Amino acid sequence: MDAIDEILELIGRRGDALYGNEGVTQTAHAQQSAALAEAEGAVPALVAAALLHDVGHFLAKDDTGFGQAKDDFHERIGAGWLAKRFGPDVAEPVRLHVDAKRWLVVAEPAYAALLSPASIRSLELQGGAFAPEAADAFRARPHAADAIRLRRWDDRAKDPAAVTKPLESYVPLLRALAR
Repeated sequence: MDAIDEILELIGRRGDALYGNEGVTQTAHAQQSAALAEAEGAVPALVAAALLHDVGHFLAKDDTGFGQAKDDFHERIGAGWLAKRFGPDVAEPVRLHVDAKRWLVVAEPAYAALLSPASIRSLELQGGAFAPEAADAFRARPHAADAIRLRRWDDRAKDPAAVTKPLESYVPLLRALAR
């Protein structure tokens, strides 16, 4: 099974699960994230990262609640899996998208008020806001700017009424990026 077939199988098996209490499925959240990336003219690798940023939830051994009961380290699991299949331009923004949330609550004080209840809960589970030194170290990392963009799409991709193109429409993009 190639990487794209693996992704479609994972999402097909677990994508109908609700994304926390946000009122959207995991699949809808992924599609909305990718659509927001495309709407902002993101490069293909970043569109793929937006689409696949939560793949680690599908791969985590504990599949209850998609990270709502405890931190499942989905960003690390997903990034490791994606790095082997797509490389760093897809994997690293995924690895850093949780840290981007932790950075944004420090860098932009109004950001925390925009978080959904599920995102507030996951922020607590993921270690809360960065200390100033950790925030500076995060911002200096390669791919941090892409992770921040991804985080913003992630935060907005929770609209139960959003209409997006089907998951299969991203297959050519993913195939073009796959190793």
